[in-house]
Amino acid sequence: MKSKIKWIILAAGLVIVIAAAAVLYSVLSKNYSGDNLMQNSQTQEQPAGENELAAPDFTVFDADGNEVHLSDYKGKPVVLNFWATWCYYCKVEMPDFHKAYEKYPDVQFLMVNATDGVRETMESAKEYIAQEGFQFDVFYDTELDAVNTYYVTGFPSTFFIDKDGNLVTYSSGMLDFETLEKGIQMITE
Repeated sequence: MKSKIKWIILAAGLVIVIAAAAVLYSVLSKNYSGDNLMQNSQTQEQPAGENELAAPDFTVFDADGNEVHLSDYKGKPVVLNFWATWCYYCKVEMPDFHKAYEKYPDVQFLMVNATDGVRETMESAKEYIAQEGFQFDVFYDTELDAVNTYYVTGFPSTFFIDKDGNLVTYSSGMLDFETLEKGIQMITE
């Protein structure tokens, strides 16, 4: 008899936990739009021109080992993406970045590979890009200057910078094409 009571109590507890999870999922999923773009650290209530945050400069290297700086692209809107070949979500979003690269020729795509020389090498990154047939330029952060400057702690991470060099919005995590396009529109208007 005691055994039956224990099982009934256990079953009732399990039903309560499942019901609570279903309610929580329902409530939270209504609030999720899939758009994970964030505003810069300034408030939106400031007058126009006062909520701009200058994107910090950094040094990375092109495929030939030449230094490239973010400031080299001032005057052009920039999509700055941090990625690595070992990052599953980086690979999932990469075709959308290539599609956007082809659709928006006036936007500079800085696809920065976090090249630590151990887990990620220039060779592995170049091989992946060639294998997939991506045409955008890839830059190598062999000294992790860009990663550290932008405090990137997870991959992928994407920053949207307007033609004046101001950080407009950013995302930590994978972007779908629609969200990527929304970020591009924010820096090209």
